[in-house]
Amino acid sequence: MNSFKDIFERYQWDEVKERLGKVTHSEVLNSLQKKQKTMDDFLNLLSPAAAQELELMAKMTRHLTQKRFGKTIQLYAPMYLSNECQNICTYCGFSLDNNVKRKTLSDTELMIEASVLKSMGVNHVLLVSGEANNTVGISYFQNAVRLLKPNFANISIEVQPLSEEEYLQLHKEGVYSVLVYQETYHQEVYKEYHPKGKKSNFNFRLDTPDRIGRAGIHKIGLGVLLGLEDWRVDSFFNALHIDYLQKQYWKSRFSVSFPRLRPAEGIIEPNFIMEDKDLLQLICAYRIWNEDLEISISTRENEKFRDNIISLGATAMSAASKTNPGGYAVDVESLEQFETSDERSMEEVKNSIRKAGYDPVMKDWDPAYSGI
Repeated sequence: MNSFKDIFERYQWDEVKERLGKVTHSEVLNSLQKKQKTMDDFLNLLSPAAAQELELMAKMTRHLTQKRFGKTIQLYAPMYLSNECQNICTYCGFSLDNNVKRKTLSDTELMIEASVLKSMGVNHVLLVSGEANNTVGISYFQNAVRLLKPNFANISIEVQPLSEEEYLQLHKEGVYSVLVYQETYHQEVYKEYHPKGKKSNFNFRLDTPDRIGRAGIHKIGLGVLLGLEDWRVDSFFNALHIDYLQKQYWKSRFSVSFPRLRPAEGIIEPNFIMEDKDLLQLICAYRIWNEDLEISISTRENEKFRDNIISLGATAMSAASKTNPGGYAVDVESLEQFETSDERSMEEVKNSIRKAGYDPVMKDWDPAYSGI
């Protein structure tokens, strides 16, 4: 059975880092001019040498995004189901070693949170939880999806890695997309960030998108936690993963997200600072390399950056996000996973999108179209 691990093991972290440092300006220009982009071209566009062509890359990104996705931004909101977690992760507010009050939403609380999101016009909800299999496992997720499905056109999940059979079950329930982040592809230091819990198993997590793909999930979302390790090297491996998945599971759609480390209870400081111009370069590199890739920007980013990125590659944005279970109405003081930066309301974000000449889209897919 094929898996990304076979490809991953052909590359070495230090060798990729060295290659990035040796890219020349002429190689960057050559990659920009090519019609069909390869992984080598993506590496060139990630390199320090490409930073001097950021203005040109931004213009190309705007054109390519409008050509493929039009002038629209899909809006969604996360609903945090639980902050209980069995993992120790040095960068997360939900980490097991944080001595804080834990909460998991009941059926009634799920519906209260849903009603608030519906009143905001949300039609695409992302269900998020800590990784606690005994409390929030497959049966909890199935029940939550069944309860919420009548209220939302599109349900996505970002939870612990599951088995292929469990993803099949969620697919049958109507889950549209699954997001899973490797956090970092630097295998040698991965354990330092994840010293305890199932998440410390690097290879099990690495194989998760394959299990999602084999289960026939409509969309698979990937990303790395920007700030743990060198963002250029990590992003190369993330794109390598997407490249493999698109070829292997060609019926699925794919998205990439860019979570930057934000303040949270008990977390470490970023090891690598990523400036806004670096993130812009990364977004441009992804779009120029892959015109079909959906690009999602969360409320981790400040409103100025998010407003500017509307016309520079973004296809989806979260808005009015609460990163704690019950944060919209049930328990606004419960532990949040991280602090948001853009705290505007859904309507304020929609107005900013319209001001930029784009259309905010609350619903662009319905289960009725696929017979789910």
